[in-house]
Amino acid sequence: MREVRAKEIEETVRDMCMDANYNLGEDVVEAIRRAKMKEESPTGKAIFEDILKNIEIGKKEKLAICQDTGFAVYFVELGEDVRIVDGHYMDAFTEGTRRGYKDGYLRKSIVSDPVLSRVNTKDNTPPIVYTDIVPGDRIKITICPKGGGAENMAEVAMLTAAHGIEGAKDFVVERVRKSGGNPCPPVVVGVGIGGTFEKCAMLAKKALIRYPLGSHNPDKRFADVEEELLERINNLGIGPMGLGGRITALAVHVEVFPCHIATMPVAVNLNCHASRHKTRVI
Repeated sequence: MREVRAKEIEETVRDMCMDANYNLGEDVVEAIRRAKMKEESPTGKAIFEDILKNIEIGKKEKLAICQDTGFAVYFVELGEDVRIVDGHYMDAFTEGTRRGYKDGYLRKSIVSDPVLSRVNTKDNTPPIVYTDIVPGDRIKITICPKGGGAENMAEVAMLTAAHGIEGAKDFVVERVRKSGGNPCPPVVVGVGIGGTFEKCAMLAKKALIRYPLGSHNPDKRFADVEEELLERINNLGIGPMGLGGRITALAVHVEVFPCHIATMPVAVNLNCHASRHKTRVI
């Protein structure tokens, strides 16, 4: 059994909050560069140039690349041979998030009550932590700061087997079409198919952090679905920032899970072009 101090998790999480908001992953930056080359609209090309300049400034000046620094969402693979000592697991994520958003001068966007008082917690806590218990003695942490504009464009549909894959694809494309410029395209499209109502939603969100951006589902059948969806979405003409153009999406990632014979849940979760996520292993 390997012991890991809660303080080490806290320090790692603190640093990740800032790193994710300052430094966009090179796989995402490269996808944006490729998209700029493919874009046919002069306005769209100019927007891509501004996006790339903004990314460089954020990295150089240690500034958030987007003013919406998001809800702190973590996907964690916790080794079953790890024992957390000198503190509590969730407290470490909460305190690390609090310190990261304070020390990094990142916008605090979380309200404690979602409906009635909507009072800001003033430290961007609590975070959301999804934990999978896996073999081994390491802790793999991935942060995905999730902005509100793109999150508002998410949707779950409880389809049935009769809809088939064509029904699922139509739902995804229509969701992006209805979103228009709201999620700050070009977007990354996360799709979850299967499981239950909440499982397919989590699959769609987890799809957004697939590395590298644009890599395909290992099942060729779903890799082909990803390719078709990307083409159809980029034929919508929404374009960068919704101002028209060839490139509406940088990538489509599809994740699947077994489901009940009477159901076929499908979820869509979008990320803006600033597809922020970082991974560290303790």
